[in-house]
Amino acid sequence: MLIHYEIDSLDRKILSLISKNARIPFLEVARECNVSGAAIHQRIQRLTDFGIITGSAFIINPKKIGYSTYAFMGVFLEKASYYQEVMDELEKIPEIVECHYTTGNYAIFLKIITRDNDHLKEIIADHLQLIKGIARTESFISLEERVKRQLPI
Repeated sequence: MLIHYEIDSLDRKILSLISKNARIPFLEVARECNVSGAAIHQRIQRLTDFGIITGSAFIINPKKIGYSTYAFMGVFLEKASYYQEVMDELEKIPEIVECHYTTGNYAIFLKIITRDNDHLKEIIADHLQLIKGIARTESFISLEERVKRQLPI
């Protein structure tokens, strides 16, 4: 049974603060919200328990470690029944950082980050084209990422 959690203004303020800086101390959040540190801890725990907050992470800048080519790829399947088998194989390719089951022209839409165009070509030729069930793909190389953000709260 799905239980809906209604977020209130305090939850929104907490979410706004921690989405901008996941390392902000709870006591600083408490001061900003004019409540106790214990109240913030309880609220964050409740938001986590309901799946509204799904964790925190350090974000690695791919370009700083030599990965400068961002590509998007639409995947056409031979048959829809190949979906799970193809997804299982795609999950094994670490350069695929996002994988979406979609409507529209493509059955699957991928985001791939590689060192350069040659590395992308290698991923396509040595991995993607060998996956049973993929009929064909269409690739798009990103020239610049202008917007990357959390959903505003």
